[in-house]
Amino acid sequence: MAGELFYAADTLEQIAINLFHGWGYNFYKVENQLRADDQMVRSKASWLLGGAATAVSAAESDYRRELPAPTRAKPFPDAEAVASAQKLERLHSALTGLEQFLHQLPAPENDRMTQRYRLEAPTLMNLVHYDSLLVGQCELMRKTVTGLDGKTILQMLPDLEAGIAAIRATLHDREAVLMN
Repeated sequence: MAGELFYAADTLEQIAINLFHGWGYNFYKVENQLRADDQMVRSKASWLLGGAATAVSAAESDYRRELPAPTRAKPFPDAEAVASAQKLERLHSALTGLEQFLHQLPAPENDRMTQRYRLEAPTLMNLVHYDSLLVGQCELMRKTVTGLDGKTILQMLPDLEAGIAAIRATLHDREAVLMN
């Protein structure tokens, strides 16, 4: 019969398995689900930070609009008000930088050399702890700044900067898991 090779289940299965191994993928492995979960969690954490950055940017814009317009008597804006606006701008930049960093975080490699030194599933399971901390920190940051005006954010700036430092520490610890 013509084309009977296309119906030979054993042959087709062996071809598929060889391709899957060549691609470094086997969709029945727990590691693949864990890797996909890790990518999804990082994407959501990044989204939360993006929401926080958007809120800070809106507060900064409103704050700058509230600055008095220059006059002949006072042609330059108040130095303290400009410095405060720049603090808001730096906070926005820090949040945006963390958001971008989250997008490019690596997941454990799935190659033969890595597998010689580390088992992928336990490594991914260790990341669950750090990913949980990360998402909690990012949501707390988003909730904290959403709906606040620039003056209120400026009053909370030490706590927000400590929150950014905590997120960076969690990301550093997460990277250390991948380096072991």
